[in-house]
Amino acid sequence: MRRWTAQGWRCLATAAACAVLTVALSSCAGEGPDAATSEKVLALEAKAHSLEESLEALQEENAALKSELATLRQEQAAYAQAQEAAEAAREPGEEAADFEEGREQQLAALEEGQSRNDRRFDELDSRLQELEEVASKVDLVLPAIETWFKGVNDRVKLLEGTDLERTVKLAEAVGGEVHFIDHPDREERAALVTPLEPIEGNPLIVSLHGFGGNSADHSLYIPLHKRVIADGFGLLLPNGISDAEGRRFWNPTDGFGKARQDDAAYLTELVARAKEVKDFGPVYFFGYSNGGFMSYWMACQGLPGLRAVASLAGTSYMDDAACEGAAPVSVLHIHGTGDNVVRFDGIEGDTDAENEDGPGYAGALEMVRRWGERAGCDWTEDPQPYATLDLDEYVPGAETRAYRLESGCAEGISIELWAGEGSSHGPGYGDAFTSALLDWLLAQQ
Repeated sequence: MRRWTAQGWRCLATAAACAVLTVALSSCAGEGPDAATSEKVLALEAKAHSLEESLEALQEENAALKSELATLRQEQAAYAQAQEAAEAAREPGEEAADFEEGREQQLAALEEGQSRNDRRFDELDSRLQELEEVASKVDLVLPAIETWFKGVNDRVKLLEGTDLERTVKLAEAVGGEVHFIDHPDREERAALVTPLEPIEGNPLIVSLHGFGGNSADHSLYIPLHKRVIADGFGLLLPNGISDAEGRRFWNPTDGFGKARQDDAAYLTELVARAKEVKDFGPVYFFGYSNGGFMSYWMACQGLPGLRAVASLAGTSYMDDAACEGAAPVSVLHIHGTGDNVVRFDGIEGDTDAENEDGPGYAGALEMVRRWGERAGCDWTEDPQPYATLDLDEYVPGAETRAYRLESGCAEGISIELWAGEGSSHGPGYGDAFTSALLDWLLAQQ
């Protein structure tokens, strides 16, 4: 039978515990499953099975050692009896030299055997204590692994199916009521999540995924669906169409560019149909990356009832002519200074340029200036943050500086910039960000 050292068992127990802790701490930013994630899950599952098998081996070894100890104790008792018998056979007053040679050898052998068994007894007793200590630690780890795998299985079930089906499962898992919104020009429906008993005039948030994303993965990253009931708003989660490589995207242009689809008209119709399901009040758009571009484009198009736009790592193209005459709306621009996909300072270029960076787009400060001017706000030369926020879990400390245009803005309009110092294109946002985002959006009445 294979022998496991106490150090080996401790390594197994520690590895399993660390695996559980690592998975618990990783939120992987809430992103959807990929091949790397699947491999990690399989590896952890294999480690858990190995740990269970090893624990069985430990228990078998423990039982074998206890059996050997019992045998040694019996042998020790036999040695003691034999020694007593040998001593009793010695004649009173008889010297050792007069002892019969065979009996003397027998006594020496008994003493040597007892000494050997005493040493083995001490070794096995120490080993048993080590195994029992490690086994108690492993017994603590295994239930945690089983609980974690149950959670993984439940989460995997939520992520099975089409993008729409996965989105619906996520919403229903937190108690939201899901309605399906049809569009006459597209086969795929959009999910509308509402509280079970919505109040007339509740706000409607339209949340748009980034390039290559979808409504389910986007909801895992920024889980607004978890707050629908508590905060009393409707949440519309549409999906962009797919390109030749199967990557979903939005077309933040007039619909006659390379993309060829008019997403502004599509989203405008979805919002109108959502309002037929429930009597919503103000409309807010939130978008990530390409979804942020699209959210700004919806503001340029003057969507009826649109009150505010929040964009994370998304901006608008350098050419702003198509947005001339747009009505002012509240704007929250969220951007990481370390974003190397959609850069914080923007990219110079022509809208039709074919270069590695694509068409030129405005930087974060330019976006705040543009929408500030539409609202009559004044942007100072040296703005100072009104708050410092700790939102990005990937960046140590309070990394986000929040700026607000307060002078001259039209009544009810708020223009803000949240600049994440060192934050990337996909910041590690958690509950703190979701709360801050919703607090800002729902305050734009």
